[in-house]
Parts: sequence; structure tokens; C-alpha cells
Amino acid sequence: MAADTVPVTGWGRTAPTTARLIRPRTYEEAAAAVRNCGVRGGIPRGLGRAYGDAAQNAGGSVLDMTGLDRIHTIDAGGGTVLCDAGVSLHRLMEVLLPLGWFVPVTPGTRFVTVGGAIGADIHGKNHHVSGSFTRHVLSLELLTADGEIHTVGHGTPLFEATAGGMGLTGVILTATIRLQPVETSLMRVATERATDLDDLMARLTATDHHHRYSVAWIDLLARGAATGRAVLTRGDHAPLESLGRRARARRDPLAFRTPRLPAAPAFLPQGLLSRTTVGLFNEFWYRKAPRARTGALQTIPAFFHPLDGVPHWNRVYGRGGFVQYQFVVGQGQEDTLRRIVNRISQRRCPSFLAVLKRFGDADPGWLSFPLPGWTLALDLPASLPGLGGFLDELDEEVAAAGGRVYLAKDSRLRPELLTAMYPRLDDFRALRAELDPRGVFMSDLARRLDL
Repeated sequence: MAADTVPVTGWGRTAPTTARLIRPRTYEEAAAAVRNCGVRGGIPRGLGRAYGDAAQNAGGSVLDMTGLDRIHTIDAGGGTVLCDAGVSLHRLMEVLLPLGWFVPVTPGTRFVTVGGAIGADIHGKNHHVSGSFTRHVLSLELLTADGEIHTVGHGTPLFEATAGGMGLTGVILTATIRLQPVETSLMRVATERATDLDDLMARLTATDHHHRYSVAWIDLLARGAATGRAVLTRGDHAPLESLGRRARARRDPLAFRTPRLPAAPAFLPQGLLSRTTVGLFNEFWYRKAPRARTGALQTIPAFFHPLDGVPHWNRVYGRGGFVQYQFVVGQGQEDTLRRIVNRISQRRCPSFLAVLKRFGDADPGWLSFPLPGWTLALDLPASLPGLGGFLDELDEEVAAAGGRVYLAKDSRLRPELLTAMYPRLDDFRALRAELDPRGVFMSDLARRLDL
């Protein structure tokens, strides 16, 4: 079993640390790694797409679980799959789409593992309909701190602590997942512009239930009457009949094609992503979008994962990296959302990757992020002057409104706000203390927030 001491960082590249990287290839090797991860503990890691420090462990061990990547069984009639936790959503799509099945939830990248999807309880553009990923996990196998493997069923306390538990209850080895049936690998898409934030929220509220997937790109540099202007995109899996008899795609309607663009350069000059350049991009992106268009067909990668076509796109923020800040506030807290969007706009934060979505019912995970309401995610260069203090102020406003920030993207939240954001935090800590009294599972995130 290979083990090397290497630099480890999140996708945002803001807080690199060094850890002993262990790459188990069997369940037995994973158990041995847990037993021998040292006094600083260990944390499982997938494909490294957590933005912050959730899959880092300074001076300790990090278990690279991507070597456990077998798909064990597929029930093509019933629509379930049993696979190792190191299998990526990309691989599942490659295998399942030709059989007429799709993953139940996907975030903005398909390069996440099943274990990571459960540990972060990922959500996607369909949360208002389908909830988060772990809602569709029927059971999982969990390697706990004592070296034992437990079969954990949906609805049990251990399942609910593991769903969104950031890898701190144990190492997920396998999962059985319920799938989404599809007739094609294309999406039927509707696109429209919203003139401001109130117009956007009204459109989302009125029509979200008509579509399985819904998301809005929002211009956070627009001010005045245009504050919060956006491009709203909604979609559904295209039925076979929508392809037309002569359509080329009809010859192979379930083909999964993934275009790939050249990789981003190793780094871009500091300051390239300025208010001016991002403002020009935002203006172009808003004007290029149709005022209203329905029925367009897009591939799954184009609709769900446009950035996956650019390898190492996180380099565009320069050597200092970037912070992805995502929060949610509940239904009825629209004024809080308006204030935060206005504050970001007035501060002229140069974010060109900003999206607003509506969440549906809350998920059962004790540290799961979604709750019914509004979630805004934005990328910001870490080098922005005063960024830390500004985001601290937004954290306080979010917490006061009963909202929370997403731990899978966090690298800087103050621990005193965590209890207000996550009411089941004490339950999570108590279960961890009982299950793992020696603190075998540990991460930089867990130390920083006292999880």
C-alpha cells in the first residue's frame, strides 16, 4: 500500500497543508490504514473537488479512496447500482446512460466520487424536486474507527450523521443508489433573462415545479435597477420523441459524449480577474442569452458540467486561489437575500461564477446543507482586499436569518457561528465521541470548527 508525504489542498487552493497520502486498493488495506493513521488521525479523500479544507489533514494521514472504484452490480430493471465509494459520477454516467439510467443528483462537476457525494451530501439543480444525493442512497458500508465494517441503512442515526458528515464518521466503502430513468442523454432546455433579483425570484417561484432542473446565473456586479439581473436556465431529460425522426442523435440517443478543451494555464497574472474584466464578461454573458427560448437540446455535459470541459479551470484565479462562498437562507428570508446581493454588488466583488437556486425540503443529514429557501454560490479571488472580514459579516447575517454556509466549500467560517447554522451539531459531536473516542478521523475542517 503506497504512502507518500505530499502537499494537499482543496479545489480553491487557499490553505495547502502537507499530509501522508495513503492509497488503499482493497477493503483490508483501507482497514489497515485506519488502524495505522497516526496520532493526527486520517480523513478519506476522493477526487479533491471540495473547495476548502474538508479533505485535508495537516501533519496526519489522508486516505485516497479512488483506488476502490468497482461497480459491483446494476439492477437495470429496478434502477439501482451497488458500487465502491471511489467510483466517480463520471464513470457512473458512462456505464449507466447506455442502459437508460442517470445519477439521481449531480453537482456542477461530475468528477466527484460517490463517497464524496455522500460525505458532502451534494445537491444539484434538481433539489427542489429530488433533494440531495443521500436521499437516494438506500444503504452504505462504513468502515469505522475500530476497524469494523458496518452496513448502514437509510434513516438510522449513523446514516444521518454520515450524510453530510464530511468523512468524520468513517470511511464509506460501498453504496447502493437509486437511479433516475432517462430515454436519451440530451436535455430539453428553456432559457430566459430576468431583469433584476425580484424578477428572478418571482420567475423561479412561479415555474420551478414545471421543470426537474433549474438554476440562474446572476450578475453580482450589476447595480441600481439591474441589481441581481440573471439568466435563468431550466431543463428536463429529453424524451426520445423530442429528437425527431431524422435527428442524428436518434441513431444513438443514449450516447454520452464529453468534449474536452485545452487545460487552463498553470496560473494567470494577478489582477486579470478584475472588476473591469469580470464586468465585461458579465455584460457579454447577459446580453448573449436569449430573452426567452424553449425547446433547445443540450448534452448532459453542456447543461450540468460546462466547466468540466476545461481541465484545471481553478487555475484562472491565480496562485492565490479562490474562495467559493455558498449560503442558504430559508423561505421567507427574501429580504436577507436582497440585502446580501446588494452588499456584494455595492462592494463590486468580481465574481463571474455566481448562481442562485431554490432548495426544496430539507434533507435528513445532521450536517446536510440544504433547507427550504434560497442558495447563492459565488467564486471570489482569495487576494481581494478585506475579503475575510466582508465574508465574516455575511456569515453573521446568514446565521441571524437561520441560514447556513456549505461546509464542503468552506475554508474560513468562525466556529462560534456553527451551532446557530447547524442545530443538530451537538448530536453529531455526541455520536462522533461515542463512535470514535480517540479521534481517529480528523481533518483541517474538523479542527478549525471543532466538529
